[in-house]
Amino acid sequence: MRDTLEALDAGEIGVAEAESRLAGYATTAAGRFDAGREGRRGIPEAILAEGKTPAEVAALTATAVETTGRALVTRADAEDADAIRTAVADLELDTADALDPTVDHDERTDTVVVHAGDFERPALDATVAVVAAGTADAAVAGEAAVVAREIGATVDRVDDVGVANLDRILDQRDRIREADVVVVAAGREGALPTVVAGLVAAPVIALPVSTGYGVGGEGVAALEGALQSCSVLSTVNVDAGFVAGAQAGLIARAVDAAGRD
Repeated sequence: MRDTLEALDAGEIGVAEAESRLAGYATTAAGRFDAGREGRRGIPEAILAEGKTPAEVAALTATAVETTGRALVTRADAEDADAIRTAVADLELDTADALDPTVDHDERTDTVVVHAGDFERPALDATVAVVAAGTADAAVAGEAAVVAREIGATVDRVDDVGVANLDRILDQRDRIREADVVVVAAGREGALPTVVAGLVAAPVIALPVSTGYGVGGEGVAALEGALQSCSVLSTVNVDAGFVAGAQAGLIARAVDAAGRD
């Protein structure tokens, strides 16, 4: 505590960072940002843009960068991204040192990643394969990939290998088998996760996607199929790309730690 107070008094850190060190979170007008989550869980705190105004998203993002050196925003549209760019463009600590952040908005996955100029993303000796059944599933798969990458895993994307033609997934099985953990995103009947889980030794995380229509549409059939899988796998909720990517990242962290030991 004394070190933090002395750093604040000397102008080496700002009020938001001092609060985050002492309380584990930083308070903003838009809510509290959990700056200590990565230290506790190994997962960076994500800002869900959905349900928030662009101004609220931008305020939380600026606080995230100031306190942790980066921000990860999900379900963000172009208006959110513009507000974020404005908020972080001249972001400075209470000292004269600018953070010089970079902003990466991926319109396909609706994610925004902001890194301070001196931020170094973790690097794990582990690979996450993110497999998508079809092009319509790629956006949700991409969110999982962004999250796993921010945790520090090497991400290998394998796209458009749905079960309508098994040759497509069989052609990629050796590549997928090299991964330490596999996320499989699929909508409609959601058969691909079960197929992949029967081909690889690594843990498989099924990510149901809300593609499809009629009976069992909006991801329901894909979710229920994954829950009833005869292959051993784990299942997250429909369109829960963040959760799948975070879980895969935690497994990657464990693989990396085991390798170091």
